[in-house]
Amino acid sequence: MNELPQQLANGLILGAMYGLIAIGYTMVYGIVQLINFAHGEIFMVGGFGALTVFLLLPSGVNLLYALPLMLVGAVLVSVLVGVAAERFAYRPLRGAPRLAPLITAIGLSIALQQAVWKWYPEGNKARVFPQFKGDSFTVLGATVQRGDIFVLIAAPVCMIALGFFVSRTRSGRAMQATAQDPDTAKLMGINTDRIIVLAFAIGAAFAGVAAVAYGLRTGEVQFRMGFILGLKAFTAAVLGGIGNIYGAMLGGVVLGVAEALATGYVEEIPGMQQFGGGAWKDVWAFVLLILVLLLRPQGLLGERVADRA
Repeated sequence: MNELPQQLANGLILGAMYGLIAIGYTMVYGIVQLINFAHGEIFMVGGFGALTVFLLLPSGVNLLYALPLMLVGAVLVSVLVGVAAERFAYRPLRGAPRLAPLITAIGLSIALQQAVWKWYPEGNKARVFPQFKGDSFTVLGATVQRGDIFVLIAAPVCMIALGFFVSRTRSGRAMQATAQDPDTAKLMGINTDRIIVLAFAIGAAFAGVAAVAYGLRTGEVQFRMGFILGLKAFTAAVLGGIGNIYGAMLGGVVLGVAEALATGYVEEIPGMQQFGGGAWKDVWAFVLLILVLLLRPQGLLGERVADRA
């Protein structure tokens, strides 16, 4: 029980990062009914974008001053790749059978991985990402690293901003209308193509923020990092209710906490010693997904945000 605050803190930090990535999945699916399996790689290129900006800055620059520029670089690269994917890979297939864009998404995912591996210097190796130096913080019995504070601040700020945008702005209401009935929205004068691009851009921007959080937490980025984290984020989106932006963040937090608790406590259960530890954390995440799908197939919240309009 002495480790419980630490495990909960680890789960909350991990879950906030999952939730930021999951929002990209859920926004795109909520509007165009597409599972963008290349979204994990959009997260990955955002991490390399942030690292590139840092390497271009003068040597010895304080990370606190460099972080805003790195964040802009990550978001910019992720958004450019996300918007380009929508325009050149998905839009031509919008009227095609659903299997076609799904295969395209998988192909785009592989292509982005290989592009970074091929053209980034030593792209096949993990690249060192800058981290904050100094002592960690102790909060309610849990140790929090300096780099983890970023995601703990960024996640709620991003969610509040997105909630305000969706519910209070003209474009946000147009996004809800497009998600609810794209044909009727088009008849009402809404440019649905622009709304779809906007959904891709917002999801990609959140992925870029998550990429910076990942780099600060782990101290590295590498071209394969988007695959597993993309699957985890998709799992979080399904847990919360695919198409629901609040459900995506909730699903991410639930998944992160469940993963942290399983890593720390499963091996303490008699007869389960071989199923504990970090090696099994991904397995328990998908076990949780299966249980939720069996007991509540629509997810924890289960309602698209568009249906609240």
